[in-house]
Amino acid sequence: MKKIFILMLLATPILITMSCNTAKVKYPKTKQVDVVDEYFGVKVADPYRWLEDDKAPEVAEWVKQQNEVTFNYLNAIPFRNKIKERLTTIWNYTSMGAPFKAGGRYFFFKKEGLQNQSVLYMMENLEAEPKVILDPNTFSEDGTVSLSNVSVSRDGKYLAYSINDGGSDWQKIKVIKLPGGEQLPDEISWVKFSSIAWLNDGFFYSRYDEPKGGSELSNINQNHKVFYHKVGTPVETDKLIFSNSQYPLRNYSAQTTDDEKYLIIYESESTYGNSIYVKNLKDPRANFSKITTGFEFEYSVLDHVDDNLIVLTNYKAPKYKLVKINVNSMDIGNWRDILPERKDVLKECALINKKIIANYIVDAKSQAEVYNLDGSKITDIELPTLGTISGISGDINDSIAFYSFSSFTVPPTVVKYNVNTNTSTQFFSPNIDFKFDDYETKQVFYTSKDGTLVPMFIVHKKGIKLDGNNPTLLYGYGGFNVSLLPYFSTSRLFWLEQGGIFAMANLRGGGEYGENWYRAGTKLNKQNVFDDFIAAAEYLIKEKYTSPKKLAIQGGSNGGLLIGAVTNQRPDLFKVAIPQVGVMDMLRYHNFTIGWAWANDYGTSNDSIQFLNLYSYSPLHNIKPKTNYPAILVTTADHDDRVVPAHSFKYIATMQEKNPNPKNPALIRIQTRAGHGAGMPTSMVIDEYADIYAFIMYNMGMQY
Repeated sequence: MKKIFILMLLATPILITMSCNTAKVKYPKTKQVDVVDEYFGVKVADPYRWLEDDKAPEVAEWVKQQNEVTFNYLNAIPFRNKIKERLTTIWNYTSMGAPFKAGGRYFFFKKEGLQNQSVLYMMENLEAEPKVILDPNTFSEDGTVSLSNVSVSRDGKYLAYSINDGGSDWQKIKVIKLPGGEQLPDEISWVKFSSIAWLNDGFFYSRYDEPKGGSELSNINQNHKVFYHKVGTPVETDKLIFSNSQYPLRNYSAQTTDDEKYLIIYESESTYGNSIYVKNLKDPRANFSKITTGFEFEYSVLDHVDDNLIVLTNYKAPKYKLVKINVNSMDIGNWRDILPERKDVLKECALINKKIIANYIVDAKSQAEVYNLDGSKITDIELPTLGTISGISGDINDSIAFYSFSSFTVPPTVVKYNVNTNTSTQFFSPNIDFKFDDYETKQVFYTSKDGTLVPMFIVHKKGIKLDGNNPTLLYGYGGFNVSLLPYFSTSRLFWLEQGGIFAMANLRGGGEYGENWYRAGTKLNKQNVFDDFIAAAEYLIKEKYTSPKKLAIQGGSNGGLLIGAVTNQRPDLFKVAIPQVGVMDMLRYHNFTIGWAWANDYGTSNDSIQFLNLYSYSPLHNIKPKTNYPAILVTTADHDDRVVPAHSFKYIATMQEKNPNPKNPALIRIQTRAGHGAGMPTSMVIDEYADIYAFIMYNMGMQY
């Protein structure tokens, strides 16, 4: 049970500037309020509760003052502009996503040079001249309105797309007519966490009711519903297809099979696990049939073949398997394995020409194989190096597939693959101003606190000396079953060419080794994630890659929680910490927007045992006074309605309060007109990384 006591204590915020040259920072005075929450007899103060009100003028003023201090500091770093210039040069290249076939045509995303957003192109066939069909760079002057989802009708008449404004998760769905791209009047608001699934001249989508009586950027999201919209009709007449008022904290998403015979509804109550319903759209008398129960396992329907749903699942298979479920006999006893579980994690599958491309994770890197529908293996897909396959796309009746391949020093390369002949052809490769051949990647395995072996990738210049003096950036996530495979980052190239080492640890809580690896980093096991990360830092120091004076750490979202927690637990181990859009208040995270869905990973403070666990590592609640913390640069954004910025606000206010005269600065960078990260325009990304690298290098004593 929780009791709340509130008494306002007024204090006027005061802005005091600082000198970057002396590295002494004086923080604005942040008002405190007397708010105390009682959890199972434990009283917990929350003096910065007022910073949760994202619409309050006094919060806006606080943001302004904090940004003034931060940008005064960053702008005074002598090589900050040089970093931005070099990042701009590196970023000035053409990139392309893997083409996908829909409605009888091919579509792909492409970004030229420093464009803020990728442009959607269309081709009538693979030999035809590409045509711009949607250019998000025209949606807004500052590039902050982004394209988040596109879906083409099976007959190729329409394309529905969703847009995000200012980085928010809220979306609007609009429709254009093909092939000309004529904008139609259809517009659907208050869409979030939605697919777009076509049926004839309309589509299924998911939305919430219009928010009332508060902020749409912080209010809890509940009562998700699936509707059907027929193109050209008023939104008010959209037909409600699926909802469940008994369980307001559940989400629903729709999918139709390639021939539009079956409608699949996914039901979830967290970020992990779902249930699925199926309905025969060709039978007007048919109702929804629930195939699975509970939310203990995950299910993803690829399509159906002769009324057999092809499903990727971890039901009684922690490392996932591919099964077929006949719609006329859906009892679990009648399910049949196509690709049984094996020691490697089955990450994704695609049906191409009634064959299966299976993408496995083998020690945190991709391995692709091709199978017949009876599960017999045809061949392996040869990959150029240690790396990651993503975006496998193709048609169930077409032999041509596309995928993207990348690694730490291999930019995303589009490959055209013929599933019948097992031949791969490079379709597109970017040209970047960087000497990739001068760098190498290695994978090591280190021992965590409890004896568990944990993999880590290390990237650096060839011939580097292991003398403990190399500036090193250690990155981690460790949550939500997310697998960190070798991936390309344009911004990271700058760090590498400055002589920096990049290390990425595959912590428990991720999905690199299946469900058991994931569960070992959740709820009461969450400390394992922090121990794994600390052990990674200790390995890098022990093996002379770096030293505590040269080690920076970075992570975002759940990774921001990671950085906040390990900074509190081992401040002596790191020189710089960059927690980005982090979940910092573990006692109240579930009270905002979609936070309730994270309880499967974290547990909540509503339970006595989970409360004590959360309280033991919550970044906000474990900041110690008079402690020599690393230099800290928190980053967040005013439109982040995934992890609301109040997490970062309260964390940095507490850090500044308890250590008002630090040896190392504790600053917050608050981006306006941006959200959790997706859709951020290129110009903003470059600015942010220029600031991050300037902060890291300056506090490590590095020179440009």
